[in-house]
Amino acid sequence: MPSGPVPPGPQAPIPAEPVDRSAEQVVVSAEQVRQLDLAALKPWVELAPAELLARSGRLSLRFDWPQDPEDPRELSEIAELRLWSLRADALYPWLTLLLERSNGQLCRHVAMQLPHSFSRNEGIRFAPASLELWITHRLFLLEAWGRQQGLGCRGQLTAMATVLGYELDPQFLATLD
Repeated sequence: MPSGPVPPGPQAPIPAEPVDRSAEQVVVSAEQVRQLDLAALKPWVELAPAELLARSGRLSLRFDWPQDPEDPRELSEIAELRLWSLRADALYPWLTLLLERSNGQLCRHVAMQLPHSFSRNEGIRFAPASLELWITHRLFLLEAWGRQQGLGCRGQLTAMATVLGYELDPQFLATLD
């Protein structure tokens, strides 16, 4: 395992949800979730890689999922939503770069991918080893994707890692040159 990402701890706080006027919301219907239909992401999929990168941190996913008011689960704990998110992540790994960061969209998406627990007081707590493997894999994957597209995305990768509680050692990314 590379010594690049260094987590301060396994906890990712859930920030308050201010309205981000620059965010672009995509609504995913319950039927799309049930059918594993990614059509809601089509406008993003059709963008050129440079335009995707220019919109880094601006995508907000809203799941229109019926949930009983007595159901205490967070969205990231609902199997159907996790399965849809896993498929979206597998087909569009750059999605993590696009997700809005300040209101918890990125943290929720990662929680859809990884083992975690949730506390109203402490926020999402990821399994530390799982998060370390996921973020390292994602850094390798997205750095290679950016290079293939002729784009530099290290700033966005650093921002993504920071939101998840990682401080990247500059040497880590330098080793990829």
